[in-house]
Amino acid sequence: MGPLRYSRSVSLTLLVLLAKMPFQQGMIAASLCIFQVALTQSTPEASLGPSAYTVNAAFPTSAFPSYYVPPATTQEPQPILHDPTLNITYPLNLTDPDTLPKVDNDPIFYPKPIANVSSATAASLVQAAISNITGIIEASNGASNCTRCQAALAVAKSVAQIAPTRVPDLLVTLCKQFKFSSNATCQNNYAATSFGAIWTQVLVFADVTGLDGRYICNDLSKTFCPVPTVSHLDTTGLFPKPKPVNVSAPKASGERVKVLHLSDFHLDPRYAVASEANCTSGLCCRTNVHASGLTLPEIELPAPLYGAFQCDTPYYLGLAALQSIGPLTGTTKDSPFAWTIYTGDLVSHDSQNQLSRAYVDYTEYSVYSMFREYIRSPVFPVLGNHDSNPEAIDAPHSEPNGLGQQFSWNYDHVAALWQQNGWIDSTTAQEARLHYGAYSVKNQYGLRIITLNTDFWYRSNFLNYYNMSNPDVSGMQAFLIQELQAAEDAGERVWIMGHVLTGWDGSNPLPNPTDLFYQIVDRYSPHVIANVFFGHTHEDQFMIYYAHNASDISSAHALTTGWIGPSVTPLTNLNSGFRMYEVDTGSFDIYGAYTWYSDVASFPHLNTSSTGPTYRFEYSTREAYEVGWPDDAPLNATYWHAVTEAMEKDIGLVSKFNTFEGKSSVMTPNCTSEACAKAKICYMRSGSAPLGRQCPQGYGSVQQAFTPAST
Repeated sequence: MGPLRYSRSVSLTLLVLLAKMPFQQGMIAASLCIFQVALTQSTPEASLGPSAYTVNAAFPTSAFPSYYVPPATTQEPQPILHDPTLNITYPLNLTDPDTLPKVDNDPIFYPKPIANVSSATAASLVQAAISNITGIIEASNGASNCTRCQAALAVAKSVAQIAPTRVPDLLVTLCKQFKFSSNATCQNNYAATSFGAIWTQVLVFADVTGLDGRYICNDLSKTFCPVPTVSHLDTTGLFPKPKPVNVSAPKASGERVKVLHLSDFHLDPRYAVASEANCTSGLCCRTNVHASGLTLPEIELPAPLYGAFQCDTPYYLGLAALQSIGPLTGTTKDSPFAWTIYTGDLVSHDSQNQLSRAYVDYTEYSVYSMFREYIRSPVFPVLGNHDSNPEAIDAPHSEPNGLGQQFSWNYDHVAALWQQNGWIDSTTAQEARLHYGAYSVKNQYGLRIITLNTDFWYRSNFLNYYNMSNPDVSGMQAFLIQELQAAEDAGERVWIMGHVLTGWDGSNPLPNPTDLFYQIVDRYSPHVIANVFFGHTHEDQFMIYYAHNASDISSAHALTTGWIGPSVTPLTNLNSGFRMYEVDTGSFDIYGAYTWYSDVASFPHLNTSSTGPTYRFEYSTREAYEVGWPDDAPLNATYWHAVTEAMEKDIGLVSKFNTFEGKSSVMTPNCTSEACAKAKICYMRSGSAPLGRQCPQGYGSVQQAFTPAST
């Protein structure tokens, strides 16, 4: 019998109660709750390792040369990290749980004003703007919310053009005055040191009374403007050459290698053991948060040493995962992975006032150093939306007056780290500096890997909200087309990697850029593009790209699969996990996909002086979804379409998928209704935001109870 599958009915309240029980009593109660439903999976193949691996209790101190604060069962370690690419040693107070910052003191960038005005004139402009915007919002002239919002943006734009440094305070004042959020959230969202200066740039460059304004207003509130529909995409002249006739994917060589997929590590070096793990807001397991109805220092659910459902990855958990990978996957120093892909997000989910360039730099260096130590293969990473500061923001190079270079510090840093670790060469590193951290590289097996900075289609990158009719302001997708055309001309096979997915339920990406990406995938699939990989959701998911913009959803038109990798972080309400692929070195198709997880619900009950957590084999994709697929056929888009067809006939398969989506977390809501199954299948077949948004909404994530949209 393989590893057991868990019931998903245990609530966080119950976990709190279990944590308060004596250890043995709590373990018995937890066992009764967690194992009330046991499903079996086939045991892992012989080429893999054991079905479970329990990490040694002792922290692997050799992971870092020295420590400010050594590891202990009562505290996370604070390693001393010297970053040779920047020639700095990161100070303890950057990550000390007891010295959390309250403001980000990084450089602030404003657009150049169109006129020089006195301070008094600027102050008068702001007061007049507040009065005008108040009149617009409070007027009873029958204007729609969307019209009012765009009119208010036009007033704010006039201030941004003349007195840009005054705009953040203006936005904070308006946010508080009209109670768009709490006072603290208004400050954190719109202060100059958070996103206020970014919004100032948006106001200056956006057409606030046109399409840009409608997108901005929709982002501010769904009640202001409805989400705009996807713009018409003219593909005339988009591609250097027409798609060849009667093309097909190359044949398999029969030689298979192991490839690791890690995603969303989200290291939290500020994690505080025994702090509140069930906080009311913000990132839990921090010294500055509390549970509902309590005040510090009262604690309801003490943060375990290895992590919790509402917290990011402490060093103990991150290194436990990395220690487990080799034994479970059957890889060793002498027989390593062929290569590893990392689909982004290194940095913890701090509020913006606690983030800084230095904190991002620290996390990038720390996590990549751990990868270098424990993963004995080339690692090909991408940047995630959290791997920047301000979070999720990247500027197109076309932004004027040097603003297009305001994030070069980050691209320079990661490119240097990747080169230093031997994952890319100097030429590729320079390419990454130029293309927002994205690059194209041919690995030792002949596979071309093209990475993208997907912040340029992420809805939370506010600098996307101007020139919205242009789906590729940054030039990122022009770079992709160039590389794919070169690969086609050279007869190469390609994997595309990004962080933010292009589709699923359509809640994360923007319509126009992902519609463009979909057409690019159509043009170069299936003969060039073998697979596409993302992260971001923290969940185990997939998408299928079909020919002709999914106008015919059928096996014959299924082109390419988008694999969405499970996260190492448990945030939110998930187990920690990772995946491995069995890949053919001729076609670079995937023939096997295997996923492992660690049960976060068990962490409060570990006797950490004698044992660490256990990572377990969860499932084999081929064996979990038996659709009569030949053993010698790849797990390609045609396979996944067959899986969705089987799901339409057997809702139990959707329920199984739903369990895997949360990595067998006890917190995952059930998906046993026809409405849930229909929505999930629709998401699986939606590779762009416009397609995903056509699906029934409310079932896209297992991190909380489903919230189906009212009809």
